[in-house]
Amino acid sequence: MPPPLQAHRLLISHRRLPTPGRRRFTAVSSVQSAPATTLAPGPATSSILSIRESLLSGERTAADITSEYLSRLRRTEPSVRSFIHVADAAAQREAEELDRRIASGDKDAVGPLAGVLVGVKDNLCTANMPSTGGSRVLEGYRPAYDATAVRRLREAGAIVVGKTNLDEFGMGSTTEGSAFQVTTNPWDDSRVPGGSSGGSASAVSARQCVVSLGSDTGGSVRQPASFCGVVGLKPTYGRVSRFGLMAYASSLDVVGCFGSSVFDTATILSVVAGHDKMDSTSSSQGVPDYASELVSLDLLESKPLNGVRIGIIQETLGEGVDTGVASSIKGAASHLEQLGSVVEEVSLPSFSLGLPAYYILASSEASSNLSRYDGIRYGRQVSANDLNELYGESRANGLGHEVKMRILMGTYALSAGYYDAYYKRAQQVRTLVKESFKAALERYDMLISPAAPSVAYKIGEKINDPLAMYAGDIMTVLNTLFYFGDADLSLLWAMSQSICRHEILFDMVNVNLAGLPALVVPCGFVEGGAAGLPVGLQMIGSPFSEGNLLRVGHIFEQSLQNLSFVPPLLAEL
Repeated sequence: MPPPLQAHRLLISHRRLPTPGRRRFTAVSSVQSAPATTLAPGPATSSILSIRESLLSGERTAADITSEYLSRLRRTEPSVRSFIHVADAAAQREAEELDRRIASGDKDAVGPLAGVLVGVKDNLCTANMPSTGGSRVLEGYRPAYDATAVRRLREAGAIVVGKTNLDEFGMGSTTEGSAFQVTTNPWDDSRVPGGSSGGSASAVSARQCVVSLGSDTGGSVRQPASFCGVVGLKPTYGRVSRFGLMAYASSLDVVGCFGSSVFDTATILSVVAGHDKMDSTSSSQGVPDYASELVSLDLLESKPLNGVRIGIIQETLGEGVDTGVASSIKGAASHLEQLGSVVEEVSLPSFSLGLPAYYILASSEASSNLSRYDGIRYGRQVSANDLNELYGESRANGLGHEVKMRILMGTYALSAGYYDAYYKRAQQVRTLVKESFKAALERYDMLISPAAPSVAYKIGEKINDPLAMYAGDIMTVLNTLFYFGDADLSLLWAMSQSICRHEILFDMVNVNLAGLPALVVPCGFVEGGAAGLPVGLQMIGSPFSEGNLLRVGHIFEQSLQNLSFVPPLLAEL
């Protein structure tokens, strides 16, 4: 293992190619940075490291730290509504037990996440806590076991503070699709936090917990991270066990994580990643200590990214992307160049094919996965005269509109006579997307793009005015219809209506189709709210290159000057 100072040189080797017409990026300032608060002076600092040092030095107790976070949660939760369930009493008991073990001299008590409060998306099973998937059909359901990712967090000393809100079964990108409540964005409580992991992103942004778990099927970690100004990581498919994650689309679902810094996110990934015998799709590839490979910027050379080749995806900066977002991403590209990297535009011709293919595949898998919620094995059961009526009424009353529509879409796509026209062709498109990424990542160490084409929008804005969403996505859908030429267009039309109502998936679904890792780091602000609205930069890597993404993200994060991604909500407390 090379010494830490050279960790940044471990980026994958690159092939030098001719670069005609290379474009350089000029930094563009959007708005003044948000006012800093005492919680985040300058570059993002590691909350996990701070907690660990406080416990080891005896400066603070786990009970004090837990009380501080719970107090902030109680004060902010009435307006933010990140959590469906808060286990405050259990969290306090676990913190006090940790303090007793530390006082007794138990050296094993201070694990890598000792005293760290974690929020868990409510589609991950947690023993002795409600696990609803954001759906009425599972209201009151309490699993007898923890999801593997949750179990590993607990074994590392983490304290699960509660279950965070989400769009029902992860189907949506605003968290307005929850059956229980609408979560707001800590930067502006009139705006959405993104979704479907909006509760997890909002909770970290509002410092209601230290870190959180989410899931990403088509951007559900990365888009909320951008909207809420936090770090979000979607690992490689198979890097983290899916055991205990409520299945939406099994070939796309990935457990991801949020933190207020890259270091914290890396620490969480090191704990939850790794093979699990309970998940046959989990990878047996070794898991490095990602956080130990992150080096302080002042210990690196003046051009710490020297030799790194980065491709900025041309298709993600064109029509449909807000001017302020495009300016922030170009400014981030310029900043990466100043750090020594070579940044060039790269075109992925199959990029626009991904979104419709994603909807067909995800809906088809959902129609199968969600058949288990029949009112007998799980969840709400209604009174009925016969079995068919019991199934029908239980699902009709327990499942929301969006979920039912996607089930119908998926069932249609898989039906006799339509399988080849829809599902098979969507799988062929998926192969094209994978090959496109593979070719690009053979030329570049990583690819970058906006994490979302806009900043957080107003609550109700996209649901109440679906044409506004439609305008941004219709060309993406229509440009792909030729590929499904002999198919009945009614399904694609229904699919586009779902996009219009809930989703701006942009380039994110392509990353899921290809099974690649992606990291989102805050990179700037655009006008909106009281102090500007955050913009996230997405970094995409080759399979199992999370370490590379985290190292570059850590250097980028540390080198941002005069930017504090702490929402104004916290300055008011």
